Amino acid sequence: MKEWMKRFIRPAVYIAVFAALLGGSAFLTYRVMITRMTVEVPDLTGMDLTQADRALEGRGLYLKVLGEENDAGIPKGHIISQDVPPGTDIKGMAEIKVLVSKGPAVTKIPDAVGEKLDDALKLFTREGLEVKVVEVHSNTVEKGTVIAQSPIPEKWTGQGITLLASLGPYPVVYYCPSFIGLLKDDALMLARELGLNVELEAPEAASVVEEQKPLPGRQIASGDILYLKFSEVESYD
Repeated sequence: MKEWMKRFIRPAVYIAVFAALLGGSAFLTYRVMITRMTVEVPDLTGMDLTQADRALEGRGLYLKVLGEENDAGIPKGHIISQDVPPGTDIKGMAEIKVLVSKGPAVTKIPDAVGEKLDDALKLFTREGLEVKVVEVHSNTVEKGTVIAQSPIPEKWTGQGITLLASLGPYPVVYYCPSFIGLLKDDALMLARELGLNVELEAPEAASVVEEQKPLPGRQIASGDILYLKFSEVESYD
């Protein structure tokens, strides 16, 4: 190799070595400074791993995934929780461990439509499912029966379940007729036709209505309680 080339290459090598040493020294100095510096931990909840990694990198912190769990409220690949609470001051170069969502656990649920509400609630409760009940009047579905559910079994992805249940038909409102003077069998037949629940006060020989509550002319509805007091039929012999 010619002498002039040696003179040119040798300084270039020296410069490169010096730059590498300088860069390494600067990096080590940076790491020491970051390690000694106190930083505030950001809130990573709901972030995906790329977003979380960037948020920590700017503060000299590292991300570590501890594991994955099903979570209906957090999308798949996003962070559910972190081991160091947000707002905590810690030294740089530390690891922040996170739990990542696998999304909702898709499980088929039973179809409760047409079932008794009490039976459906027992079933869902036994499965550890959260259920909300909405009750409405229905002229076609028996009281206490499930009319519909949302979501339907095929569309369920782990969220809570809403059951629509029947309150039975709307109550019929009318004015109470007079039962006074009616024989026992006739009074009970009329009360049954009106959909009233009867409470009786009747001695063994009593057979005619002497008193009633509510009084004649008062507004009542099907399902209300009708109190009837009976007495013996007067004999005119």
